[in-house]
Amino acid sequence: MPVVILICSTILIGFWQTLLWRAVQDDWVSAAYAKYYDNLNILNELRIKAKHKEDALSMYSGMLYRIMDLIRGGDITGKIEELERGNKSLQNGDLRSLSVFIIPGYVLQREFDAIGRGNIHRVIMEKSIELYGKKHAPYKTKQLLAGMLSYPLIGIAVTLALGVMLLGAGLTTAGTAVIIIGIVLVFVLVYAMYDELDDRVKKRRSAISRQFPNVVSKLALLVTSGMIMDRAWNETAQSRDSELYREMRKVSEELNNLVSPESAYGNFIYRCNTKETAKLASAILQNMSKGNAEIGRLLKELAREAWQERRHMAKRDAEKANSKLMIPTMLLFLAILVMLMVPIAMNFSSL
Repeated sequence: MPVVILICSTILIGFWQTLLWRAVQDDWVSAAYAKYYDNLNILNELRIKAKHKEDALSMYSGMLYRIMDLIRGGDITGKIEELERGNKSLQNGDLRSLSVFIIPGYVLQREFDAIGRGNIHRVIMEKSIELYGKKHAPYKTKQLLAGMLSYPLIGIAVTLALGVMLLGAGLTTAGTAVIIIGIVLVFVLVYAMYDELDDRVKKRRSAISRQFPNVVSKLALLVTSGMIMDRAWNETAQSRDSELYREMRKVSEELNNLVSPESAYGNFIYRCNTKETAKLASAILQNMSKGNAEIGRLLKELAREAWQERRHMAKRDAEKANSKLMIPTMLLFLAILVMLMVPIAMNFSSL
């Protein structure tokens, strides 16, 4: 039995190495682009964090400044410079920062259409478009799918090899447990990679739905006060920095780059993927030629519906929270009941 398991482990490692050798330039370029885009996102977050940190530390000086700087996360500038150097190296064709463990997954996608263009790829692509946009979604889709394909090969091979070592040492129970639990954990972690993407999409849609009433109310106020729709849209988009406002800024950027309103607002509908934003964009497109009086009335109606839906959503969230609290409440009740009954039972048994 250990010999069979060792052969399976060797086959998996050999298959992984064969795929790595078959990698072509396009596979490495796709991985490099996804890595570059990930670094850009981290850089943007660090720059925002650094700005907030500097604003908070502006009131301190000397030793107190250094202490508060350490409390608030230390040197963010060094991390920013390191990521910038990494991205510059990727732009110059230096791929040493890329992980080779994920490359075989790119090869599988390229050589097998059932993998590279199958249902799982399509589902991941749709979710990635919402999170990253049409430009970056193909690369992020390949990156996630490559990880979901590559990591099981390495994970299962290492698990089997470790299990064989324990079996060879005479630890039959431990070796069997490592193999079974290890394989299960590998598949759980692979599913967690996909589930994280799905969870991020759901949270994003929920955040957009929560922000929508404020957005449409401000749009209605600006338009009914006499501001043209394009300027009202841009003013609202610049007022905050969260999911829906960032998507609105993308629409403004596309319109400024002479993209047609139909394409700009159509992309907005596709990226946000909520019924509220679809209604808003459709109303704007349908009423572009009718003037502010008609669009103002529609925006007021959308704002009224949005706030009603927001109240219903708050009630549903409260009901969900109450139902989730039932389990810990029952567990606490059982613990108290046990604490009361055990001494009573012991007293009766001593009589």
